Amino acid sequence: MSDTTMTAERRHHLSEEATKKVFKRLIPFLLLMYVIAFLDRSNVAFAQQEFEIDFGISAASYAFGAGLFFVGYAVFEVPSNLMLHRVGARWWLARIMVSWGIVAACFMFIQGPTSFYILRFLLGVTEAGFFPGVILYLTYWVPARHLSRARGYFYAGIAIAGILGNPLSGALLEMHGIANLRGIQWMFLIEGLLAVAVGIWSFFYLTDKPRDAKKWMPADEREALAQTIEAEEQAKSEGHAPGSVMKALVNWRVWYFSAIYFCIQIAVYGVTFFLPTQVVAITGQKLGFQASLVTAIPWVFGLLAVAYFPGLADRTRKHRLIGCCLMLATATGIIASGVFQANPVLAIGGLSLAVMGFVSMQPIYWTLPTEYLTGYAAAAGIGLINSIGNLGGFLAPNMRDYFKETIGGNAGLYSLAVGALMACLLFGITAFFKKANEIEAGHLDAVDAKIIPH
Repeated sequence: MSDTTMTAERRHHLSEEATKKVFKRLIPFLLLMYVIAFLDRSNVAFAQQEFEIDFGISAASYAFGAGLFFVGYAVFEVPSNLMLHRVGARWWLARIMVSWGIVAACFMFIQGPTSFYILRFLLGVTEAGFFPGVILYLTYWVPARHLSRARGYFYAGIAIAGILGNPLSGALLEMHGIANLRGIQWMFLIEGLLAVAVGIWSFFYLTDKPRDAKKWMPADEREALAQTIEAEEQAKSEGHAPGSVMKALVNWRVWYFSAIYFCIQIAVYGVTFFLPTQVVAITGQKLGFQASLVTAIPWVFGLLAVAYFPGLADRTRKHRLIGCCLMLATATGIIASGVFQANPVLAIGGLSLAVMGFVSMQPIYWTLPTEYLTGYAAAAGIGLINSIGNLGGFLAPNMRDYFKETIGGNAGLYSLAVGALMACLLFGITAFFKKANEIEAGHLDAVDAKIIPH
């Protein structure tokens, strides 16, 4: 049946079938890539104690170095995303992953603060563009009505990295002495080379756009899906979306969304970079495989949350309400983990609540900015939001260390809750954005219905 004679009902059916294939083929692989990315940026948490004992990397130096990742990340984020839009995701995501894997493996050669700082900065430079690149890539493949769910599956990588990656890191630490290498050297080497291997695989596995999916999607499904995505892109460009790279970079909404993401990341990385040592302090265990199993507990709850809440937000169109509640849960959980530190069950419960909130909030958050942006403006805008937002990852460990040293007690931990509360407030204020309310009401669903009725 030709494209001109294809009925709207059949087009809807074909688009839905194509989307199912996208979820089966692309989403699991992108998830795997993100698991490795999050593992390689956060595994330094398992080396913190040994860094301090063997190389004189103090708590303040560790916090500064951990955050330096996001400086390199921020500087190269926008140009990297523009390059992805120009040359295609398949080639560019593979390049990113192979290069960051090489740098991640080089962490085995750290000898002191200077080498630690240099490698953390380079890791950010080489990984820059991966996350916003995938967020952009999903808009090429997934209709608006399914995007929160798709991003939710992708964000599950954070939780899976904690569930499987933390025990892996803990187990690799126990290879200490094999081939005259320390445990942390084995951890950095193996996890870095894993990224290189998957990066090479991604070049042969990923597909740039729906019309390129000739090997795994029928022609009529490819065309129906491409028409759906194109109609939504057109709807964005006719609304409030900035039409060029420069307009996206100076658009006040883009900067506002960057501020929200900045506050979210304060909570995310303020917890993540110190989770192993916090668990050790709570449980009294030695940092290793057994302690890593306890650190996996909050991520199990995070995985359950991200499997449920983004889909709930899509079905109910209550992205703002659900997102705000999740950030309140994060703030509450962070505070509870400090207040009940003497009670391991309640403290781990607090950390679990915090992780549930910030993991499942992030795919919901992206519903608004990604539906404001299209084309090169989307590549630039998403890159800028992620770039500025992730500087919260630089601030978080340094802020936590500063308040801990100047005020004492759990002041550093509690400062992270302020970031979560600010994210809640700023996200709630989007109720005054006309376009945000249209998105929550299913504006792009309605646009899509003009050619593919639901």
